Amino acid sequence: MPDGPSARFETPGGRPPLAALPGFQRINRYWDPVHGIFAAKLLPGEYYVTHEDESVVTVLGSCVSACVRDPLMGIGGMNHFMLPANQSDPSSGKWGGDLDASTRYGSFAMERLINDILKHGGIRRNLEVKLFGGGRILAHMTDIGLRNIEFVRHYLLMEGLRIAAEDLGEIYPRKVYYFPATGKVRVMKLRSLHNNTIVERESAYRQEIERKPVAGDVELF
Repeated sequence: MPDGPSARFETPGGRPPLAALPGFQRINRYWDPVHGIFAAKLLPGEYYVTHEDESVVTVLGSCVSACVRDPLMGIGGMNHFMLPANQSDPSSGKWGGDLDASTRYGSFAMERLINDILKHGGIRRNLEVKLFGGGRILAHMTDIGLRNIEFVRHYLLMEGLRIAAEDLGEIYPRKVYYFPATGKVRVMKLRSLHNNTIVERESAYRQEIERKPVAGDVELF
């Protein structure tokens, strides 16, 4: 698997890689021989939008991914996010300027994905949303996954966006393959952790978002 956006793609017959949409060239993309398709690999805090026949792949512990597409216009993508630990009750307050910093961060993560889909031709009323992740992968830790689930469900309710499918919660990490062209999702539940990679990656991500300032307000188109 390549280790960066400039890595060499090994594809049948030397097939050139698909061109990424502007702004997404930095996302790690590789040829997936199992599915016979290009794939964009997301790390925590990243998102990817495409109008090509390719997949978006990530591994989730307590983080959540929203898979969003416009099936009529042929554009879609996926994000990978977590709220900081100091999230307030997502059922209180409104979406907007009066939110606490952590909830505004989650809102920003969702709006970046949706806005880029709309910017590249998607139509809001057509959007199909599927949700994954939010596992409680370590019993002794605060249930961050549950708070991420509560947040994203409430966010979509307030924005009037319907959830078409979900696989959330439980105690397992997940590897998620999303195919925006068809809306198909393949989820592999990782029933045992052979190392601490997922936990360490999400812990580092959580510390990062708790340190850095909240991005400015983003409004949906």
